[in-house]
Amino acid sequence: MDIKVWMYVIYLAVSVGLTIWVARALSRNGQVFLEEVFAEERLARAVNSLLVVGFYLLNLGYVTVAMKHSDPIDSTSQAMEELSLKIGLVLLVLGALHFFNVFALGRYRRNRLRQLATHPPIAPIGRLPMPSAPPGAQLVGAYPGGPQPTGGYSAGPHAAGPQPAGPQPAGPQPGAGPTSNPPNR
Repeated sequence: MDIKVWMYVIYLAVSVGLTIWVARALSRNGQVFLEEVFAEERLARAVNSLLVVGFYLLNLGYVTVAMKHSDPIDSTSQAMEELSLKIGLVLLVLGALHFFNVFALGRYRRNRLRQLATHPPIAPIGRLPMPSAPPGAQLVGAYPGGPQPTGGYSAGPHAAGPQPAGPQPAGPQPGAGPTSNPPNR
């Protein structure tokens, strides 16, 4: 037989053997990971079987496509170099497939755990002071820029009680307004 034929035979034997060994190891050891990812043993076994079949199809397909070598091989050393290159590429493809599977399943697991997580309610930081005003009074400026609630204490002409005469100073007055009164408890 030709050196090239022997190279092909060795390449196929090593590549198929590596593929079967890696697939079995990943299937056996990945079962625990898949059970945690999917939280159901039956589903994890089914996905594990599907991943093994896909792994075989992709890797053995690559092995057969990469087997062709168009240049003539004249020596055993040249055949070994080509063989090591081809087997190295098979190993890189095996590693890339494994990395992609672990990455995709890990991402799926994180999303599932995020959806299942319960978020506790936010604890109150403190209490807002309750403005004290006469019953039915409206606090002016309590709702700036928005609609004013009905009833309450206002400085308009329809306000309950007497209004001070003359211009009013700007800014908060000591002893007036909601910030100076202690909260009602």
